[in-house]
Amino acid sequence: MSLREQLQAPTGPASAMAETPTLARLEDVRARLHRQMLSQVDLRQIESLPPEQPRLQLRLLGERLMAEQGYSLNEAERRQVMQGVQNEMLGLGPIEPLLADPRVSDILVNGPHQIFVERRGRLESTAIRFEDEQHLLRVIDRIVSRVGRRIDEMSPMVDARLPDGSRVNAVIAPLALDGPLLAIRRFAVQAWNMQDLVAGQTLSAPMADWLVGLVRARTNLLISGGTGSGKTTLLNVLSAAIADTERIVTIEDAAELQLQQPHVVRLESRPPNLEGKGEVTQRALLRNSLRMRPDRIVLGEVRGAEVLDMLQAMNTGHDGSMSTVHANSPRDAITRLEHMIGMAGLALDVRTMRQQIGAALTVVVQVARQMDGQRRVTSIQEITGTEGEVISMQEIFSFEQDGVATDGRVRGRFRATGIRPRSMQRLQAHGVRLREDLFDPHAQEVH
Repeated sequence: MSLREQLQAPTGPASAMAETPTLARLEDVRARLHRQMLSQVDLRQIESLPPEQPRLQLRLLGERLMAEQGYSLNEAERRQVMQGVQNEMLGLGPIEPLLADPRVSDILVNGPHQIFVERRGRLESTAIRFEDEQHLLRVIDRIVSRVGRRIDEMSPMVDARLPDGSRVNAVIAPLALDGPLLAIRRFAVQAWNMQDLVAGQTLSAPMADWLVGLVRARTNLLISGGTGSGKTTLLNVLSAAIADTERIVTIEDAAELQLQQPHVVRLESRPPNLEGKGEVTQRALLRNSLRMRPDRIVLGEVRGAEVLDMLQAMNTGHDGSMSTVHANSPRDAITRLEHMIGMAGLALDVRTMRQQIGAALTVVVQVARQMDGQRRVTSIQEITGTEGEVISMQEIFSFEQDGVATDGRVRGRFRATGIRPRSMQRLQAHGVRLREDLFDPHAQEVH
């Protein structure tokens, strides 16, 4: 919330209202103090101090300047003014409190006077505002300049990353017609585990047991889903089942994976610089990773020509590799892989492409964000091979929706289809033992 909104409620008794500074006066104090401090400090030098020092140094300077100017503010008002100035100088201005809120997963700024957030899968409007378009542009410029990028009329779109790993996309005029646009996808602070997902009804316990068993048995997995459906979260959770003795190479466009194993090599692609040079693609990183002696390769998201190298790696000794893809169903995920193979520039016929996919992948996990904001695993399908030009798949688990509760929550159940997966032989060969009733269709869990 902006300083103006934070101070709208009276802080003293009614008899003292006449002596309380007006709202405009408090805004003026903040703006004047901000200008004075900017003239007296070198922000680059301040930001180079240890993490706990910059805000402390600014607070001490601000308190001294407020005392010298004789501002008649009470303690609460001084703290609010000082916090606003610190957020302007070191943070992202009025949206800084949103970044400190662990419940916020997305921050969506539609111009200076309209800001939405996503909490628990649902969008909410906020009362937070920027002063004007120039104020918002300064914050956007601060974000992109820290990662060596620029945004102006010649380059009105930019992708960047905050220091905590949160992804940022910004668009300004002439592309944005109603003011600068800013979208921040928060980096997950909380490290989820499989018990959290089961307790949160993202998937059932039998689903979780089988997926963990597949990872331990070094089975190649693909997680499919739409934007914001929880693909990366599930990939993170599944990766926890990888043994500590394995060497893992992760490849991402924006580093989000948080693997906890001791032997993890993290690679991140690089966009072109201001002159359009220096780009390093996921495909280049994937090819290079094959020379780094990986036991497994975890590709954050497959988006283009790198799919061919990923499938070849899965077919040539890097069992247990995993990735995600944007698609609305397991069958659509396979179709997307075929289209991306075409982007690799090789003239492969349909039969050859599908044989490559069928040989490389074993299981496709479909996740979705449902109408109530809940992320769920809606289908787990096993690839059983190819028959002619068709990739054969069989569904092992699914989520069946049967209605919507009065509070808006989706009602349904996770269920097994009753098919015993072929991959169980692989699990047994790797010493993974699962209970006999795991795939019993009568063992349903109602949610």
